[in-house]
Amino acid sequence: MKIASIVGARPQFIKCAPLSKELRKGHHEVLIHTGQHYDYEMSKLFFDQLGISKPDYNLSVGSASHGIQTGEMLIEIERVLLKEKPDFVLVYGDTNSTLAGALAAVKLHIPVGHVEAGLRSFDRTMPEEVNRILTDHTSDLLFSPTNTALYNLRREGITSGIYLTGDVMYDVLRYSTKIAKKSRVLEEFNIRPNGYVLTTIHRPSNTDDATNLSNILEALSESGENVVFPIHPRSLNFIKKHRLERKIKKNVFITKPVGYFDFIWLELNAKKIITDSGGIQKEAYILKVPCITLRENTEWIETVEDGWNILVGSNKEKIRDAMKTFRPKGKQRNAFGAGNAYKKIKAIIDEHIGNKISINNK
Repeated sequence: MKIASIVGARPQFIKCAPLSKELRKGHHEVLIHTGQHYDYEMSKLFFDQLGISKPDYNLSVGSASHGIQTGEMLIEIERVLLKEKPDFVLVYGDTNSTLAGALAAVKLHIPVGHVEAGLRSFDRTMPEEVNRILTDHTSDLLFSPTNTALYNLRREGITSGIYLTGDVMYDVLRYSTKIAKKSRVLEEFNIRPNGYVLTTIHRPSNTDDATNLSNILEALSESGENVVFPIHPRSLNFIKKHRLERKIKKNVFITKPVGYFDFIWLELNAKKIITDSGGIQKEAYILKVPCITLRENTEWIETVEDGWNILVGSNKEKIRDAMKTFRPKGKQRNAFGAGNAYKKIKAIIDEHIGNKISINNK
């Protein structure tokens, strides 16, 4: 059976790594890379390190406004699907690549599976939230990572084709932490375990707003902590555009994006993590590192409910206070499965597609 898997951004590369390998044991997988992350360190390096097969197609769409980017992806993905004629299309997460892949498939009457279905921040000003909702309501098989996500789908009236599988990123982390121990990134950066705060910033609500980004940079610089900041190209471009370099003091060490295993090692050894990334919030929780989230809401509500994640937005005082005083108070639960989500998803696909059992289209 032919399955087309569509990815385009760092979190999707991670999510597809174990599932792609599993799918190829019994199916012909066509891997389509939209090119949404076009920077080498954020794209090819992750494929290399995670052992993901070279994409069959790289659409090289690159950066643009949401409408242009999604539209160009939709056009190019449709061309590939018409050529390849897959029996099933698999999309991941909540990016423009996710939505474009789902729309292209459903318009061609190809069944769609959504990995990480049912996540909700309940903030439709976030483009990711719109992508999640639309993708879930066009998908035939919905693979939910948590009980909360499954509940969200049912509350929206989606009751068929939904499965609680656990989280594929948890699957990856289980073996990645062992490999990450070989990393020399701490020595390269001349930093000590538990001697720094790890930071990532990339969401438009922070990077496209000069006031918000300025507040965050000032909070980091005034914290008195050593800060390691692997910088996203979006953030770097915006800092340069608005001449915010002067907000950054010597305690903030800015570096280019690092490889996956180096980043995991940085997470594992950090005193705290400050981020606006959904995936990194979850990684911090799983790795038992306190997380400070530069957002007003989160789709990973379990991390907040269990006391390991605090939401501070772009408020300078809240960021500085959390860097000084935030300590996890709750006990973690097994919120993200048993580390076998990729096998569960493969089995579900085999049942519904491989054995040609019809899917209940919505």
